[in-house]
Amino acid sequence: MNYLSKDIKEFIKYLENEKRYSTNTIISCQRDLDNYYSYIILKKINYITINKDQIREYLKYLDELKLSKNSISRTLSTLRHFYSYLITQNKIKINNFKLIKNPKKEKKLPNFLQPNEIQTIFESLSVETPLEIRNRLIIELLYATGLRVSELTSINLNDIDINDKEIKITGKGNKDRIVFFGEYALKYLKLYLEESRPILATKKSPNILFLNKNGGSLSSRSVENIVNKVVEEAALKHKISPHVLRHTFATDMLNNGADLKSVQELLGHSSLSTTQIYTHITNERLRSVYLKSFPRQ
Repeated sequence: MNYLSKDIKEFIKYLENEKRYSTNTIISCQRDLDNYYSYIILKKINYITINKDQIREYLKYLDELKLSKNSISRTLSTLRHFYSYLITQNKIKINNFKLIKNPKKEKKLPNFLQPNEIQTIFESLSVETPLEIRNRLIIELLYATGLRVSELTSINLNDIDINDKEIKITGKGNKDRIVFFGEYALKYLKLYLEESRPILATKKSPNILFLNKNGGSLSSRSVENIVNKVVEEAALKHKISPHVLRHTFATDMLNNGADLKSVQELLGHSSLSTTQIYTHITNERLRSVYLKSFPRQ
């Protein structure tokens, strides 16, 4: 069995020196292989001739250790890679790990804000300075449109149609879509364009909607910092990211009668299955309402 230890060491060197994997990836692979090595020793299995049934038993063992499906999938990926490497070293002829399917990934429900929380945020926002007006518009548009931060910071002035209250967005894969906004966002958009942006802009400012204090393009990182500061000042009990506002937009749309296909198009999801995770949230809300309201429990 010492051969396995030697092969693992050589494989890790291969990942470091030839594949140039990151330190974190190397650490994860080493951990996966160390656990595998311990199991092989414990069960007295020949790692060269390990078969599909024995592999399935190992995955079952990992599941019994309460590892997440995502962790088991990562382990399986590491071992597939390791055994593919053994083929290149003429140690084995068949990689049986390639014959095993990954367990289905666990879908984590996205975080979103309750109506009272989003209201608390808006009530906490001041619009006394050019930067405060800009920040208010950022929050309004993130919530009103469900935009990704990268999409928000890429909006050009000529992408905006104030009369129809819509914005042309270029999303992932350079796919264009139209998003809409309401009267609240319109109010602060006009205020920003008339009173705030002219103060922030310089002769060299780009034709971008959101500018930083120096007149340059506002970065995604800056938007994250703005949201963090707003949440802190609103004294919410938990931290949120700009993406939480996107999740809140989608959840509120569905809770108020929007169909899934429309929400998919507004969010710019290429697949409806990506959008369907929000139905789990709305279903949980319906369950809560049912349990509180139906008399025969």
